[in-house]
Amino acid sequence: MQRLTRTFPFGYRDLLVAWTLRIIRARYKQSVLGGLWAIIQPAATVAIFTIIFTLFIPIDTGNIPYILFSYTAMVPWLLFSSSISDMVDSIVINMHLVTKIYFPREIFVVAAMLARLMDFAIAFGILVLLILFNRAPVNPWGWLSLPVLVVIQLSLSLGLGLFGAALNVFYRDIKHVFTLALQLWFYATPIIYPINLVPTHFHKFYFLNPMAGVIESYRSILLDGALPTSNLLLSAVVSMSILVFGYWFFRRVEHLFADVI
Repeated sequence: MQRLTRTFPFGYRDLLVAWTLRIIRARYKQSVLGGLWAIIQPAATVAIFTIIFTLFIPIDTGNIPYILFSYTAMVPWLLFSSSISDMVDSIVINMHLVTKIYFPREIFVVAAMLARLMDFAIAFGILVLLILFNRAPVNPWGWLSLPVLVVIQLSLSLGLGLFGAALNVFYRDIKHVFTLALQLWFYATPIIYPINLVPTHFHKFYFLNPMAGVIESYRSILLDGALPTSNLLLSAVVSMSILVFGYWFFRRVEHLFADVI
């Protein structure tokens, strides 16, 4: 196996871009609706929750319509959950390449995450239209901080994705563990309910969930016309810590991938 000089990501950025585009093309190849699935998936989920939590179990979201309240959280959540699911399986489904030639294996993981950004961009465009239609207050400084939110979220996703992708090579049921964990994580994050329903004395533990601070910050910026919440700092610290650990673990076991197959 030919080992090339390791300069990822800069030395392999062309390969990373090419592989990301390959994933996007493969996802929508022979798909009738194509990129519309990026809108349909969150819209259908939000529609169901809107019916349940406005007609059957009403939840008070103040002056914000529930459909906008939940969609604002669902768009970043789907980026988080779908990218992790793709990343965890990314090494295993490309094992035929892992055993043939050397290049940074992280490319599979990072490309799987980056490919989901297109879905996020499409769904976020619809979110912007909903915000304008409902005349939510707009704070330019808050909107300028949105890239920081995305970076924190992607750092968390990538850390978990690298860790999960490496483990999945050795234990193939890990992807099912991550699927279950994401389902539970969804309800532990203020997506379908407002944070004021969580007792205040639980907040110091609740916000150890980094996605809680991220989701609350999205709502603060997009719906309240404010800056990110103070809990975003804790989310950033936890996310970066997970990224460092995930990358360290991935590099630690990467040389064993080809031997496992």
